[in-house]
Amino acid sequence: MQHRPIVSSAIALLTTIGMLASTGAQAGMYRYEDENGRMVISNTIPQEATKRGYDILGNNGRVVETVPPAPTAEEIAAREAEKERQRQAELQRQKDEKLLERYSHPDQAVRAMHRKIREMEGMIQLKRGNISVISSQLNNEQSRAADMERAGREVPEASLEKIRRLEAQIDDVEQEIQNQRRQIEDMKDEFKADITRLETITGEERTLPLEPPENDSQ
Repeated sequence: MQHRPIVSSAIALLTTIGMLASTGAQAGMYRYEDENGRMVISNTIPQEATKRGYDILGNNGRVVETVPPAPTAEEIAAREAEKERQRQAELQRQKDEKLLERYSHPDQAVRAMHRKIREMEGMIQLKRGNISVISSQLNNEQSRAADMERAGREVPEASLEKIRRLEAQIDDVEQEIQNQRRQIEDMKDEFKADITRLETITGEERTLPLEPPENDSQ
């Protein structure tokens, strides 16, 4: 019974020594090059040295981990450029998939473009017809106003307002036609880009002309 305190103290001392030894074993050493290019081994490492890369050593002096140098500005720029290239490639792949869902051959896209052109040209013809009707009404109003002036009568404000309104309607429809023409050209450019891409990804060339044949009723 008298020896128990001594035994307990010995066990506590051994435990403490073991913990210290374990802590020492876990404490790594660093091997790195200083600013003069000399190899240094130390239990600490300057922040500037970490940018050049370093080794972590075990108690036996062997390398347990190698930390590479921090990337240069050029390397970072190259990595970002590669990420962007991959992103653009993925976007193009997705666009190609959607394009192939619509058309399996460039000629299919050409026919679709021809149909769209005919539809939009048909709308322009309708607008031209509207202009003819409005122009006829305008001519009648202007003729009546001219007859009144020749007879020495004052043209009513209502007639003058109607003439101005008809002239404005014609200008509006003409502007719509110009916008429609621009839309046709933009649409054709988009289709031509799709057709060219289809030739690339399918390996097939179009056999149809880009401009729709005259009097085409397809």
